[in-house]
Amino acid sequence: MGNSYAGQLKTTRFEEVLHDSIEASLRSNSLVPRPIFSQLYLEAEQQLSALEGGSRVDNEEEEEEGEGGLEPSGPPNPYQMHPPPEGCCTTDGFCQAGKDLRLVSMSTEPIDVPAGFLLVGAKSPSLPDHLLVCAVDKRFLPDDNGHNALLGFSGNCVGCGKKGFCYFTEFSNHINLKLTTQPKKQKHLKCYLVRNAQGALTKGPLICWKVSEFRGRQALASACSASLFPSLDSSGPPAASSSEPTPGTNPSVPVGAQQAGPASDHPSLAAATGPAVFNGKDSPKDQQLVKNKLSAMPRPSALGILSNSGPPKKRHKGWSPESPSATDGGFSQGGGNRAKYESAGVSYMPQVGVVGPASVTFPVVASGEPVSVPDNLLKICKAKPVIFKGKYSHGNFPYLCGNLNDVVVSPLLYTCYQNSQSISRAYEQYGASTIQPISEETQLLLTVYYLVQLAADQVPLMEDLEQIFLRSWRESHLTEIRQYQQAPPQPFPPAPSAVAPVTPAQLPWLAGLAASSCNDSVHIIECTYSLAEGLSEMFRLLIEGKLAKTNYVVIICACRNAAIDSCIAVTGKYQARILSESLLTPAEYQKEVSYELVTGKVDSLGAFFSTLCPEGDIDILLDKFHQENQGHISSSLTASSVTKSTSLDVGSAPTCTSYSLEPRHIRPFQLAVAQKLLSHVCSIADSSTQNLDLGSFEKVDFLICIPPSEVTYQQTLFHVWHSGVLLELGLEKEHVTKQRVEQYVLKLDAEAQTKFKSFLQNSFQNPHTLFVLIHDHAHWDLVSAVHNLYSQSDPSVGLVDRLLNCKEVKEAPNIVTLHVTSFPYALQTQHTLISPYNEIHWPASYSNGADLYPETKKYFGLSEFIESTLSGHSLPLLRYDSSFEAMVTALGKRFPRLHSAVIRTFVLVQHYAAAMMAVSGLSRMKNHTSVETLEIAQNLLDSPRRCPCGHGLMVLLRVPCSPLAAVAYERLAHVRARLALEQHFEIILGHPSSGISVGTHFVKQLKMWQKIEDAEWRPQTYLELEGLPCILIFSGMDPHGESLPRSLRYCDLRLINSSCLVRTALEQELGLAAYFVSNEIPLEKGVRSEALESGTEKLSSTDSEEEELGTEGSTSEKRSPVKRERPHSHDSASSPLSSKASSSVLCGESSAQPGGPSQREQARPLQPCGPSEEGRVPGDKQRLRASQGPPVISRHSPGLAPQPDSGLRTTQRSTQVSVTSSSSQLSCSGSSSSSTVPAAGTLVLQAAQCSMTKACQQPPVVFLPKLVYDMVTSTDSSGLPKAASLLPSHSVMWASSFRPLLSKTMTSTEQSLYYRQWTVPRPSHMDYGNRAEGRVDGFHPRRLLLSGPPQIGKTGAYLQFLSILSRMLIRLTEVDVYDEEEISINLREESDWHYLQLTDPWPDLELFKKLPFDYIIHDPKYEDASLICSRHQGIKSEERGTPRKPEDLYVRRQTARMRLSKFAAHNTYHHCEQCHQYLGFHPRYQLYESTLHAFAFSYSMLGEEVQLHFIIPKSKEHHFVFSQPGGQLESMRLPLVTDKSREYIKSPTFTPTTGRHEHGLFNLYHAMDGASHLHVLVVKEYEMAVYKKYWPNHIMLVLPSVFNSAGVGAAHFLIKELSYHNLELERSRQEELGIQPQDIWPFIVISDDSCVMWNVVDVDCGGERSREFSWSERNVSLKYIMQHIEASPNITHYALIGMRKWSSKAGSREVREPFSRCHVHDFIVLNVDLTQNVQYNQNRFLCDDVDFNLRVHSAGLLLCRFNRFSVMKKQIVVGGQRSFHITSKASDSPVSIMPAQYICAPDSKHTFLAAPAQLLLEKFLQHHSHRFFPLSLKNHGHPVLLVDCYLNLGPQISVCYVSSRPHSLNISCSDFTFSGLLLYLCDSFVGAGFLKKFHFLKGATLCVICQDRNSLRQTVVRLELEDEWQFRLRDEFQTANAKEDRPLFFLTGRHI
Repeated sequence: MGNSYAGQLKTTRFEEVLHDSIEASLRSNSLVPRPIFSQLYLEAEQQLSALEGGSRVDNEEEEEEGEGGLEPSGPPNPYQMHPPPEGCCTTDGFCQAGKDLRLVSMSTEPIDVPAGFLLVGAKSPSLPDHLLVCAVDKRFLPDDNGHNALLGFSGNCVGCGKKGFCYFTEFSNHINLKLTTQPKKQKHLKCYLVRNAQGALTKGPLICWKVSEFRGRQALASACSASLFPSLDSSGPPAASSSEPTPGTNPSVPVGAQQAGPASDHPSLAAATGPAVFNGKDSPKDQQLVKNKLSAMPRPSALGILSNSGPPKKRHKGWSPESPSATDGGFSQGGGNRAKYESAGVSYMPQVGVVGPASVTFPVVASGEPVSVPDNLLKICKAKPVIFKGKYSHGNFPYLCGNLNDVVVSPLLYTCYQNSQSISRAYEQYGASTIQPISEETQLLLTVYYLVQLAADQVPLMEDLEQIFLRSWRESHLTEIRQYQQAPPQPFPPAPSAVAPVTPAQLPWLAGLAASSCNDSVHIIECTYSLAEGLSEMFRLLIEGKLAKTNYVVIICACRNAAIDSCIAVTGKYQARILSESLLTPAEYQKEVSYELVTGKVDSLGAFFSTLCPEGDIDILLDKFHQENQGHISSSLTASSVTKSTSLDVGSAPTCTSYSLEPRHIRPFQLAVAQKLLSHVCSIADSSTQNLDLGSFEKVDFLICIPPSEVTYQQTLFHVWHSGVLLELGLEKEHVTKQRVEQYVLKLDAEAQTKFKSFLQNSFQNPHTLFVLIHDHAHWDLVSAVHNLYSQSDPSVGLVDRLLNCKEVKEAPNIVTLHVTSFPYALQTQHTLISPYNEIHWPASYSNGADLYPETKKYFGLSEFIESTLSGHSLPLLRYDSSFEAMVTALGKRFPRLHSAVIRTFVLVQHYAAAMMAVSGLSRMKNHTSVETLEIAQNLLDSPRRCPCGHGLMVLLRVPCSPLAAVAYERLAHVRARLALEQHFEIILGHPSSGISVGTHFVKQLKMWQKIEDAEWRPQTYLELEGLPCILIFSGMDPHGESLPRSLRYCDLRLINSSCLVRTALEQELGLAAYFVSNEIPLEKGVRSEALESGTEKLSSTDSEEEELGTEGSTSEKRSPVKRERPHSHDSASSPLSSKASSSVLCGESSAQPGGPSQREQARPLQPCGPSEEGRVPGDKQRLRASQGPPVISRHSPGLAPQPDSGLRTTQRSTQVSVTSSSSQLSCSGSSSSSTVPAAGTLVLQAAQCSMTKACQQPPVVFLPKLVYDMVTSTDSSGLPKAASLLPSHSVMWASSFRPLLSKTMTSTEQSLYYRQWTVPRPSHMDYGNRAEGRVDGFHPRRLLLSGPPQIGKTGAYLQFLSILSRMLIRLTEVDVYDEEEISINLREESDWHYLQLTDPWPDLELFKKLPFDYIIHDPKYEDASLICSRHQGIKSEERGTPRKPEDLYVRRQTARMRLSKFAAHNTYHHCEQCHQYLGFHPRYQLYESTLHAFAFSYSMLGEEVQLHFIIPKSKEHHFVFSQPGGQLESMRLPLVTDKSREYIKSPTFTPTTGRHEHGLFNLYHAMDGASHLHVLVVKEYEMAVYKKYWPNHIMLVLPSVFNSAGVGAAHFLIKELSYHNLELERSRQEELGIQPQDIWPFIVISDDSCVMWNVVDVDCGGERSREFSWSERNVSLKYIMQHIEASPNITHYALIGMRKWSSKAGSREVREPFSRCHVHDFIVLNVDLTQNVQYNQNRFLCDDVDFNLRVHSAGLLLCRFNRFSVMKKQIVVGGQRSFHITSKASDSPVSIMPAQYICAPDSKHTFLAAPAQLLLEKFLQHHSHRFFPLSLKNHGHPVLLVDCYLNLGPQISVCYVSSRPHSLNISCSDFTFSGLLLYLCDSFVGAGFLKKFHFLKGATLCVICQDRNSLRQTVVRLELEDEWQFRLRDEFQTANAKEDRPLFFLTGRHI
């Protein structure tokens, strides 16, 4: 085959084109360098080179390769060599010119290799042991992936120097290869040749013509770590059993081959685990497998889609850079050593934030000798260079040897590059082959651009780089993405337009050009052969000091072939130190610091400090000062708190009004959050998943799990104790002791397991208690128990996972887990157990400008702190200390071997010591401290002097490393002792594992201030240190939720680990300063009130404060110069030695006491003035000029202006000036003129102001390291603080580099969804294995997450939640039942007959018959009903209650709250295990399986056949008789009177109901105590479906549609008639079986749908007939009551049996007589046989039971009420009678219509109403019957006569009921003179003669009611009414119904 080659360089244009392209690239706004080199080839090659770096187009033909590279698979063609020219040398190993080409002879020869050429070894068949040296153009050689070699050849002969061989055939002839087959470069050019350390040419790595079994690359098992500050946790080993590829791994590599976890924890693993071996190349089957796996992955893969590992095709095509390749065959020996070097016990071992190994070990073949690290590198460079492996080919990262301790190697950058090569699934839809990832060259170039623009004090961040790559990729592919968004992806998308990428040859030029502008901050080293060359060069330059100004060295090796190798070394002292330290885990960091302290390495630091002090060592000065002042206290501090009380006011104890321990109360916010929590718990219970059955719980118990911090433990105990939650939950009785509280709080330490076990046992033993497991500070310790490698050494690691995620907790149906945290991000990953619907976020305080929860205090969190740094704010509360930072940097260079934490701590302690000495009188020490530290010391010592009681401020000094904290404590305590300040302020060492230790003098003070009598009392929480002047040295790697007192004025975080740059760690540290400021600030012309009321105080709508820089406050408020000021605004502003001079301070200070004269003068709105006077008011300017020179502005740490001490001011100006004139002026450098502190005599203490006054009005000042300050205050393009886009937590990692940025406008919910999509847990995270548990979503149903800003009150909120949850559960087990006394008791018949057999269980029939019937209604619901007279009673009008308004009838009725008993009836919300089957969850029947049956009977009164429908569930069919199975319904089975079985209830129960499908109490399972019973719901036709849905297992009786608008009378009427019809059917059916008709059980029960419980009264009689007896009431089942009633002797002689309505007020009078003959209501047992001829009135809506009772009695039948039984009726506020609304027909609007409008004159134009005529009639008569019966009003002696029907005429009219039926029982009416007569639809039994028996008053009124006007006239004639009554035409009325609604007509007349 000929090597036809169409692409030669046009060398003439080369430089010109290159120059133009580079210039265009640099000027372009686009981040993507414009592709260049394609112009430099001929057009024929242009299209092809554009595909470089792109993936192969899928539809090209595949070629199988044989051993011979591109050889066809057929037999080799014989090859005829051209004979060599005459006279040429033909010796093997020599060229035709006779020069020796063998490597052995050429190894030491100098060889001239042109630029762009590489030396390679060619193999001659005739010389198998030798390599021939050749020079070949590297563009025609492949990269290490076997890709990108140009076809063709270009080579030189190194022997004779002949150049320009364009064909390999020609070249092979020249070097005498003597081939028998066609010459192919792929076959004969075998390896690269490289020079070793001695300069000799040796055999190097093989040329990767195709992927061979010897050369693959182990896939990197990780996604890019989040930052150059990677995880500080140690990942565990991989889950080898995982069924899916780990995110970010190469799926073609077996999981076992991917190392995961820090190699430092298992060095042997790193060396021993060899990856699997593949067979040289991926077969199509393998490729398919890979594709399938990738497509099946549930999360975004970190790899591309194509997986092609063959060599390039015939024409030059690029390969996909992310193609997974086969793995390496094994580790070489060097690889093993390498593994050790990179991983084993080296203190700087990089802990990479990746799934894979901490420091990824690459099994590679050596390319030459290792690079030696110079011995004195650290000494010369003053920092350990950090080398980030960049993009390099197989085996091309060199080995390092020698002084390895002085360098750090990290694979983070490589990982980042790899990740950015993968395309997120979000973009895969566009087709993998068209939209390619960013090319490797572009990545490197962008990295250089990024490094170039970094400032000298900035540290590179991986997140920044990832975002740059993403933006660049998006811009370059915008057109393709748009194109694919518009058109559906094609199966084989076309190749993209020819845009050639940056090529390797361009790269060094472009990188150099970019770096040329940065003043050598970035140095580019280009090397020809390998990175080793560049690294050696870099080490040489470092040693020679030539890189002193260089921060970053970029080494680019663009040699041999199209691939590039690169690495980046960080050599800047500041950056290298921070980066190398950031690679340590917390454990290694502590170990390193301890080692430096123990070995005495820090002594050199101390020695250096002593040389700084011109007067000699500080200790000598201290001793000298101590001796001078021995025996008396420093004169400058005489007025300290020690002598305060006597000097002030002899004879009375000093008082301070500012000090008050706030009473604990729930704030509106906390209540709102508690209610949100409750509603989430309810929604879990309401969901159909049956995961939480709230109805089955009776009480609440809880356990709070907290981190192992003694202070947090005591603090939580204190919260629980004082919240009263234990008493409220009923867990403890009165007087809860602290010891009792301890069992509810669990410290997660070594002893936690026993306590937790008893909690689990408790939950198991109490299934009816709901246990809430609260995991507070839930972001702490998320280590998986499975992956915990430390389990032997530290059992507390992974404890949270072992306890809270154990199987028992997950499966217990009565445990709800609530995670509470300020930093929820690590719990919001793709694998989280918490459903997004179960997250509760702290609400924002403002919504659309409205204050949602008005509070007296406003929260001041991170966003507010950041905001205070913005321009226009006078007091930045976040600051950094530039002089401290400068000193630390200088010392870092001087002591490169010391950890910066050690240096920072020692410098800061030195500053504090010097500041305390300066304030104590050694003013010359001011030069040895920083202004900030001096301000802190000054205020710390001054604050107790300003308060009569000696209250002071707290300084929090955060020292994360415990050994360093101990050093700081000892040093500061020593200095304090030498300065004789032990009585002035306390120094407290706070460590999580230990309690607080405070000196006795200060304990005494605290007890006095807090009025504590207990002699044993000691402060146990930081909150109890309120007002104590102290320095709290707060140690521990993480804060554990400790709250700090309001007296905290300075939060010194200058020592926090600068490398803790993950979001959680950062916010956690800053959260220490979070604070509540008082809202109640005196208004001063409106300016200062805005400071707190404006929208800038808004709580962030996200849980991270920093998300919310933008606020809803107005712009003017936001930018107002006094925005952040408050009265007495800043401690440093009020000290004579104040902080840095920034000027707009005084305006924010209120002078003197509130109301002092200068206060108003300072309250004016301010105009910014010149730089030194900005914002000052004139009076203050004058005073300042009098006292000091112009202040100097510090640009770096905006601070405070020097300011007179407001605590010392009086209202006299002269005193102020004299006191303040000695204030020193401080420059920003920290040097100051000497100052004499005013002596005690000049202090005017009456005007002193306690520091506690300021405490509640302003948050503390926070000092940060510069690095952290920049991170927190800088924002990205969207205005989002940079800190928010950091990796959220050490224990998670980004799922993909291809992720959008967080947005500033995101709510906390959106933020949660973002993290859930874009983060995955590391293998060490407890959620890592969650998705494998089998459930698709993996969420735990009973797990909630509450997140809110730090210190905002989450503990109070969840304790409140427990309280309201408990109340709700109690409320669920309680009901409101009507609790009213019986009415009209005093009107009861006092006859001679009483039922005196008090102990009779059943009524004696003969005795009972003699009892008179009590006509009077006693049921309290009929309080508004007309009184029924039974004899002539002299009732005084006032004895009847005042009438209630109609709407009051239900609203105002008295109720009592009762606990549901086990015998209660329930609504649809109750579901327990026992009644599952009852409700339809029956194993034998399918849910809802029921049949519809018609049942017809004729009834003469209705004049037609009545058709009813039964819905009968399959499970209830045994209660009925059918003609055949599934056939016609024939009857409902009835038992026999003689049946004595106790297993079932004989009487069928009918419950008429409307509008109460959810709330009706139809679940009688518990009420019937499980007994078999027949229960029928009687429903209207239109409600059938909804009732059937809610009660699928209940029998329904559906009323005909004509009764849809009828009242309860119709239901009662049909129930009774149906039951009688059924009785006759059963009698005839059973008669055939030989049973007597009278033996069939004739009773039914008609029960209201609100009967909830039943009671029985137990009476204890002193003796037979004794009047003295005692009684008690108990709850019993309905079964008990029914079986008792059904067992009554002679029961069939009673027509109606009922019981009392329960009342707590019932007295012995009500229950004394066991039985009464009176009205019965609500729950009646009806004998349908006896009452055959007495019907309910089917038209009635109201009082139909009273009407029926009167009919039954008048028919001569017995009504018996069992007084010892009572029924409780639940108040149900929906449905029932309320479902009838009377509205106008004319308009849809629900206008209320008065009862007076219910009737009108016939034929009038009155508005008709949409309501049944009968309802209008009854309502009208109830409220307006006095219009018809004026004489009857309050005239109880002359009642209205009602014939055959009881109608309610209202409480002020009495009525008398008579029946017109023959033989009926009526009262004697001869004594009565009636005031009116009401004839309602009277039938033929009422005749003229019947009416003439009654006497009426003159003027008495008559009302006749008929169905129509015609009947009205006929009735008047038939009854001869005109004889005695006078009628007028205008006295005719009708109900306000339209004609089609069949109105009722009235005629009224007067008695003549």
